[in-house]
Amino acid sequence: MNKPKIIAGIDVGSSKITTIIGSAGEEEVKVIGVASVPSRGMRKGQIVDIEEATAGVIESVEAAERMAGYSLNQVLVSVGGPHLSSQNSTGVVAVAEPEGEITPQDVERVTEAAKAISLPSSREIIHVIPRSFTVDGQGGIKDPVGMSGVRLEVETHIITGSATAIRNLTKCISETGANIQGLVASGLAAAESVLTETEKELGVVLVDIGGGVTNVVIFVEGAPFYTSVLPLGAKNVTNDLAIGLRVSLETAEKIKVAISTKEKKPTLPAGKEEELKEEDEISLADLGINEEIKTVSRKTLTEGIIKPRLNEIFAMVGLEIKNSGAAGLTPAGVVICGGGAQTVGIVQAAKKTLSMPIRIGTPRGVAGLIDDIQTPDFAVATGLLLYGAKTEGGGSSLPFSFKQIGKKLPKIPVGGVANKFWELLKSFLP
Repeated sequence: MNKPKIIAGIDVGSSKITTIIGSAGEEEVKVIGVASVPSRGMRKGQIVDIEEATAGVIESVEAAERMAGYSLNQVLVSVGGPHLSSQNSTGVVAVAEPEGEITPQDVERVTEAAKAISLPSSREIIHVIPRSFTVDGQGGIKDPVGMSGVRLEVETHIITGSATAIRNLTKCISETGANIQGLVASGLAAAESVLTETEKELGVVLVDIGGGVTNVVIFVEGAPFYTSVLPLGAKNVTNDLAIGLRVSLETAEKIKVAISTKEKKPTLPAGKEEELKEEDEISLADLGINEEIKTVSRKTLTEGIIKPRLNEIFAMVGLEIKNSGAAGLTPAGVVICGGGAQTVGIVQAAKKTLSMPIRIGTPRGVAGLIDDIQTPDFAVATGLLLYGAKTEGGGSSLPFSFKQIGKKLPKIPVGGVANKFWELLKSFLP
């Protein structure tokens, strides 16, 4: 039985920094440690104060390590922010052995060919995701390895980001003492944990509403087709409440959370409007808030302040869908996740603005210590674990890799007893 691999992910967001540690067995990924701390030094998904951000990351990592009883040596890190952009590119190569079969090396070469796009020096490629392959004119192939053919083409989805923003993020993470195993776009990580394979095949729009930004990822025929990040998030709703009520941001956040979690009572029969009016009034004293205003109207807040901002966010999402060229290709509708997905009235606002099926996405596919993370705001963190488990070499069971030694040692000439010893040793290597 293989030893479970340890996978760790750090989601550096605008409102919170989450570190999650899991163990990937053959059947499932178990969460063994998770910690979340408020973000510092971050604005709209990007680092604006590297010392503050580093302190927040270290605090989050140390708390998760204590819970898991494991010291991290490598991590997957989420990348977010409006600097992310995407484009689709194609690559073509001749198969190395036309008489034989297409090998993984051919797939690697054609993917490299697709990466040959014109990019300014200020941008870096984060992901090159093959969408589909074409072998000798036959399209729509998901995996060409083992097939016969002469000409191999690939259509890829390429996500790029600002080199400066990526360098700042990697510097911040490296201060924890862990190596960065890979960078994952926040939207792709969230999609890994909240979308089903059926939705991806049908065509679906993922809307991940974070604190400072909103990630939009459109899947068509099972693969990412379009990725973008909008510079609006749940904090904009909080700001609107603070301005509208003339209260502090902390008070506005408390009010927003209170009206989003507290369920509305059913409408009262005629003649009891006074009771309904009392129910509509929210007492700030009950929420532990000491401000000049004593009560606020739930209807005024939701209809007058929150809904217009949500309508604006979804209008921008609608524009992104139109610009992507995927309008009409997403019958599975929209899946909303992220902390902003818990805002009151969000499903109604999305349905009205986008005229598509809407559902709130919660993390799935993980077991273990999941009681506190089965909410939409942990979609990216749990997605990092699932992404790591799916990707080859997604975790580390040891601080260093015997595989690397195994690749180099056979080149050493050995014979006799030494050769037998080497064969025995190789049988124990992973």
